[in-house]
Amino acid sequence: MKISLLDENSAAAWDVFVENTEQATFFHKSGWKKVLESAFGHKAYFFYAEDQGEIVGILPLLHIKSFLFGNSLCSTGFCVYGGIVAINESAFAALDEKACQLAADLKVDHLEMRNQTQQNPDRPRKDLYFTFRKQLADDVEANMSVIPRKQRAMIRKGIKAGLKSEIDNDIERFYRAYSESVRNLGTPVFSKKYFKILKDVFAQDCEVLTVTDSNDQLVASVMNFYFKDQVLPYYGGGVESARAVQGNDFMYWEVMRRAVEKGIKVFDYGRSKEGTGSYRFKKHWGFEPQPLHYEFHLVSASDLPDINPLNPKYQIFIAAWKKLPLAVSQFVGPWLAKDLG
Repeated sequence: MKISLLDENSAAAWDVFVENTEQATFFHKSGWKKVLESAFGHKAYFFYAEDQGEIVGILPLLHIKSFLFGNSLCSTGFCVYGGIVAINESAFAALDEKACQLAADLKVDHLEMRNQTQQNPDRPRKDLYFTFRKQLADDVEANMSVIPRKQRAMIRKGIKAGLKSEIDNDIERFYRAYSESVRNLGTPVFSKKYFKILKDVFAQDCEVLTVTDSNDQLVASVMNFYFKDQVLPYYGGGVESARAVQGNDFMYWEVMRRAVEKGIKVFDYGRSKEGTGSYRFKKHWGFEPQPLHYEFHLVSASDLPDINPLNPKYQIFIAAWKKLPLAVSQFVGPWLAKDLG
């Protein structure tokens, strides 16, 4: 068993492994190394296990060292899924050992594996995040019919208001809607550069859908990832007018409708923290929450990290952030967001 670091020569074989391995996710693709290093300036360690010249396991890791938020190694920062993907136990064990060794060498507080399913029951984990995934019917109207009645009414309100969707080739309108929405939630926004890099690296697998009203004014926008037979609406938001016309409901319906027309089979709503507005929103769409198994190996730290908006010590900061002028939040936000992996 040989453990190596991803480079330009091994990227194609890495992605073939991702495409052909059921447990692999969009966030295991090799392109994330370029995205994360270029957008945030952190060091990525993408390890792969090789047996007789064939890749038999992968582990993408990101090292984030921050004065404000600590020193961590994560698979994978800024992504909802991660962890080791391996076809046998020996490859899994070799990659896990390599990750723990690197965590010790870097003297991080902790190593975090963002698994979809439990991998190591002996490690502490956080029961905080849930994912929302659902199989799609082949027929557009069949998908509409299984959305709970109240949520269907929201979508139809948007349709009645004359909302329409279109695919953007750039991220300008998306960034306006997204950054305003994130500011209103009291969260630092990512840089525009990050989204440009995502679009450049993932090309046709990264699509921006924008919703406008009957006067062609921006209402909402979402960046979607496509992977195998799945669509993942990952970053999205709406401007102030979106609430009155149910712009967000209409937007996600349009993502679903277009995905069905492309033959997509799975709608992945991404993760949410239990008890939050986004958690309730996704449940109202008829999606059932599935727990994510984020497992930790503590290195320098004695306790699990608690850097999330539900932590009471961040409430004053969040309240103040919501009051910032949008331009200020767009300027200051990326400096903070780059370390909130």
